[in-house]
Order: sequence, then structure tokens, then C-alpha cells
Amino acid sequence: MTLRKNIAEMAGYVPGFQPADETAWIKLNTNENPYPPSPKVAEAIMAEMGNAGENLRKYPDAASRQARAAAADLYGFDPAWLIMANGSDELLNNLIRAFAAEGEEVGYVHPSYSYYATLAEIQGARVHTFGLTEDFRIADFPERYNGKIFFLTSPNAPLGCAFDNSYIEELAQRCAGMLVVDEAYVDFSDQTALELVKNYPNVVVTRTFSKSYALAGMRLGLAVAQPEVIAALDKIRDHYHLDRLALVAATAALQDQEYLTATLAKVRQTRDYFSAELRKLGYKVIPSHANFVFASPPDGNGERVYAALYKRKILLRYFSDPLLKHGLRISIGTAEEMETTLATMAEIG
Repeated sequence: MTLRKNIAEMAGYVPGFQPADETAWIKLNTNENPYPPSPKVAEAIMAEMGNAGENLRKYPDAASRQARAAAADLYGFDPAWLIMANGSDELLNNLIRAFAAEGEEVGYVHPSYSYYATLAEIQGARVHTFGLTEDFRIADFPERYNGKIFFLTSPNAPLGCAFDNSYIEELAQRCAGMLVVDEAYVDFSDQTALELVKNYPNVVVTRTFSKSYALAGMRLGLAVAQPEVIAALDKIRDHYHLDRLALVAATAALQDQEYLTATLAKVRQTRDYFSAELRKLGYKVIPSHANFVFASPPDGNGERVYAALYKRKILLRYFSDPLLKHGLRISIGTAEEMETTLATMAEIG
């Protein structure tokens, strides 16, 4: 057996730790929504399961027509401008497959979503990373970036900062290739780049249902781009990439914006409260536009705090990366979970 050299040598992506008994932990390490999805999602799934699961013997709608129509109606686009996906990760993978051949360049901000590097390695593409300035602009970004794809996570993970539309538009004008705005956390923010898609054929916006819609377990995502881009992504996706239950769940979630708005308000309120209380403990907290915060303890030793909380069954996300090891990414849980976490952080100092 002879593997491709890049596959044999790559490390692979490591997701956040998932404890065997999640009920024994306060789990704040993978940016999951602390609240359940809309009750209409469960109703839709049960309806699809009706008659002893009779529908499950039949293939799902390969074109995801109903879910695409719901998203198109919500965002103000024709369905030809949207594609559904098996999580936004499928979209990121297929965008690289569609636009960056082996040896061609893929760019992104570091730190941001580390899975971009894994996907580029699988394709055999070259990686070019750019840092961030103190005011959260891309450092040393060229007047004309000639890479095939540039991934911009906005709001950024793991930092939580967001990029305004005027700056994203400037980047779109400077990118010779595709600018992919990864909006996994955008519902917790105040601004989206969706309108830019209408004016820039090289802009793609990707979304996930894992965070704001509390459907991480369903693996759902979507992308909005001009129809030529969507048609290309449609060619290379798996033909039945979303199952019947995921499709009805996506449709129901999109159509219950009242529930979404109420859930987002609770998360944002808790996020702002938690950030303010952390600052009282001496932590440096980056203003967040997501459902997590990145915070650094007074001694700048994120690993110490992570280990102490881990012993107490509170799970945060620690990164050993030199740019991040001074702090911790902390998902926003329920108000009660964050109060317990604050009390424990005050105790350990």
C-alpha cells in the first residue's frame, strides 16, 4: 500500500475533546449552543419518521429543494444562488477542490479555523498564512492577492473579532481568486457579507447550522454565491449528501426565526455578562461577536487555568499555538454554567 506522500505526512485535524460522559461536565470547548433547537425541528423530524420510518427507505431529495427555498426566502436570493451541505466543512473542502489545484495557493488568517490547513494539505495545495494587526486587520496583505482562494473567518474563531463589510469589500477587490467569507458565527454578530455576493462574483459566504441553530448533531451548512459558483459546487458534491431528517430539520429551523432570535438574545446577553465579569477578575477579553470569548488570565498562562478547570470538570479550549497559548477560548453556555465557571475561575486565581 502506497499512500500519497502528502497524506502520509500530514497530521490531520484534531477536533475539540469530547468526554465520554458529557453530563458530568460543564462543556464549554466546542462552541455548541447551550439551548436546544427549535421545537419545530423535532416536530419535522418526527413527521418525516412517521409510519414506522417508511420515508427512510427512500432516497432524499438530492437537490435539497425545500431547504434551499427556505434559505433563499430568508436571505433574499434566488435558490440558484444557494447550495446546502453536510456541514460547512463540506463546502470548504469542495471550494478548494473546485478552485485550487495541486501546488496552487490557498490563503487564510492565522489564527483562524485550523481545518483550512488540513483541507489544503489533502488537496496538495500550498498554504499562505497572514497574521492580524492589533486592530484586527490582516497584516501585510498585498494590494493584489493572487492565491486561488482566501478564507476569511468572520467573526474570527478563536478570537471572536469580526470584520466590517467595507473591509471585506476591499479584500474582495484585492483578491484575484475567490474570497470565502466563513460566517459560522455570524448570527451572534450584527453584520453579514451576504449583500457583497450580489456585486462580486469571487465572493462566497458559507454558513453552518451547528452554532446558532443548535444543530451540530445534524451536520448542516449552506453557501451563498453567484450561480456559476454554485453550479460548480453542485457538480462535485456527493449526490445524496444530506439525509431526509437533516433536510427537514434545516427547513424547520430556517422557518422559525422567532425562536432563533430569542435564543441568540440569551446567548449574547450571557456572553456580555461573562466578559464583563472576567475583566473584573483581571482577565483580558477580546470583544466577541460570536458565541464564545477568547480570554487571557492575568499571568498569561492559559494552560494553567485550563488544567485547573479540567480537574473540576469544566472543559474549555486551550491551544498550544504560540499565538494563543496565553489564553483560552470559552464557549458560552447557560447563565448558570457561566456563573459556576466564573466562581471556579475566581477560586483558582
